[in-house]
Amino acid sequence: MSAFEKDLLKKRIGLPSKPPVGPSANQSRRAQIKKRDYTPVYWDKYFQSKHDVKTDKNDIFRVYECGTAGPVLVFLHGGGFSGLSWALLSSIVSDLVTCRCAAIDLRGHGDSSTSNDSDLSADTMANDVGDVVKSLYGDDLPPIILIGHSMGGSIAVNVAAKHLIPSLIGLCVIDVVEGSAMDALAGMQSFLRGRPKMFKSLDNVIEWAVRSGQIRNVDSARVSMVGQVKRVDNDETASAELEHEHDLQTPALNTDTIQEEPDNTDTPSSQSTSTKGNNPDFKIPTSPSCKSQYTWRIDLTNTDIYWKDWFQGLSKKFLSCEVPKMLILAGVDRLDKDLTIGQMQGKFQMQVLPQCGHAVHEDNPDKVAEVLATFMIRQKVAEPTANFQPMFPAC
Repeated sequence: MSAFEKDLLKKRIGLPSKPPVGPSANQSRRAQIKKRDYTPVYWDKYFQSKHDVKTDKNDIFRVYECGTAGPVLVFLHGGGFSGLSWALLSSIVSDLVTCRCAAIDLRGHGDSSTSNDSDLSADTMANDVGDVVKSLYGDDLPPIILIGHSMGGSIAVNVAAKHLIPSLIGLCVIDVVEGSAMDALAGMQSFLRGRPKMFKSLDNVIEWAVRSGQIRNVDSARVSMVGQVKRVDNDETASAELEHEHDLQTPALNTDTIQEEPDNTDTPSSQSTSTKGNNPDFKIPTSPSCKSQYTWRIDLTNTDIYWKDWFQGLSKKFLSCEVPKMLILAGVDRLDKDLTIGQMQGKFQMQVLPQCGHAVHEDNPDKVAEVLATFMIRQKVAEPTANFQPMFPAC
């Protein structure tokens, strides 16, 4: 029987034809991973401006902003993160509704500089936020909505509970609940010690963040991770170093243009990434002789004396805040008893975004932006733009 006749017989009885010879699905997937771009992205792709705000206490805080009208969304990042963590979300939400965004580098983080960077108590950082808002807007405060992630969520609640911002009209907390946060503290030191101590380049920092699952969105990691590390040789933050490089570029360069970047096929990407973006066995090799090594901007292992202060009593404080409240979680299992009762009583709105990691706003900024836009429109504090198409129920 000829090959043609065999093929015709297979078609008649419904047998699949022989698959083409080529790389397996896993090999193809690994090839795609090796080609992924981990080069850092400058902040001005998402924010319109940045300011180093000096408070009455002579402390300096870096603030990234976008938007020109409407209420101000003041973003407070989590422990170890920076204001750049909010880059994608700020850009998207300000395109959906008429609002302004201000993302702050908190004390001891990013490019902020204070007289005591090691004082990370909840009261001190809450007062910092009040001081920054006052320095930014003076006595004529615009309507403000506080949005905080993890540690920043606890700071946002403390700011609201202490009435440090008279014009506060809303409060949103992202993936932090007192019960689960307090339970997680016991293993936090082990988790922090398991992270790499140094990286040989910014590309490696970003690659580790994505492949380890800390940030599951490579676009967000490329802009935000530079706010988490600094140079080993001179203590310069990576975001400041990137700014120097940006300033050296020709003024005629269009920042919206995608530049040709080096192939990353030589980066340590031989291990495949899990479907959830979590690969705890992935390690970035470092070279002791490399002068451009990077380490963490803040050593979170030395902040453990403040951890209970951040989260203890958080649920009751959150429920006691009189402004409209929103809780965004990566899973319903994070709710504790007080919040479960409060949610059943309708004391706050809640949105669960599964398939996200702890950095919900970085992993899925589009969905978080839609949630925030819907929240503001429902509270009648912001007007939708022509780009707004609600994906979540507004009630």
